[in-house]
Amino acid sequence: MSDSTSSTSPTAPEAPLVLIVDDEEQMTAIISFALETQGLRTRTASDATAARALLDSEPIELVVLDVMLPGESGIELCRSLRETSDVPVILLTALGEVDDRVAGLTAGADDYLTKPFSPRELALRVQAILRRSSGSTSVADSAGQALRCGPLRVDLEWGGASWDGAELDLPETELRLLGRLVQDAGRAVPLRTLLHEVWGTSRAEGGRDMVKSMIYRLRQQLRAQGAPADLIEAVRGQGYRVRVLPSTRPH
Repeated sequence: MSDSTSSTSPTAPEAPLVLIVDDEEQMTAIISFALETQGLRTRTASDATAARALLDSEPIELVVLDVMLPGESGIELCRSLRETSDVPVILLTALGEVDDRVAGLTAGADDYLTKPFSPRELALRVQAILRRSSGSTSVADSAGQALRCGPLRVDLEWGGASWDGAELDLPETELRLLGRLVQDAGRAVPLRTLLHEVWGTSRAEGGRDMVKSMIYRLRQQLRAQGAPADLIEAVRGQGYRVRVLPSTRPH
């Protein structure tokens, strides 16, 4: 497959540019169509070498990256990107590749989808990440729709969260995980529930490690942005819960 250098969609020049990295021509065509119908521009690459060339020459704002690539894997490419760039990355993995999902998230991916997936869902996730990356929305934009837990607020529709009024910068998967925990604030959410509602899988094999890895990442990100280190806690034999803490802002 030849790598595209321009989009045929009549989108505005300032539309966000998304790089799709997959060696299956049909898959790149499906993804390109789904994103372009939402007003985005796309470029495609069939391997890591072509992807790097486009990343070096074009203002790429998000990468949709397949794990299984010829030569250098998508996970290896993601890891190397994180050493020099903070461009958001959405990984595409096969349904049973739990280890790849864990490795991808550890490598710095912002989100992932398992094949087969809904092209519309991918487009919506891409848009949510781009909105958050550009700073164009915040939880205050839809305060009535936000989930609340003391000083913590999460708005999944607009892709934002805040702690004590300060906006939090969280990747897509961490945001969905935090939102699910906040739905049952103060109560443990079972591992199986998190796997099903956050990751869209019922496979328990490898799931515990995946959730544990993501909880660790989420804690680190929250701590670095001013939230308490013990905001999210493990409940032995039950799952994870978000603690209900009082606001520290003066009233």
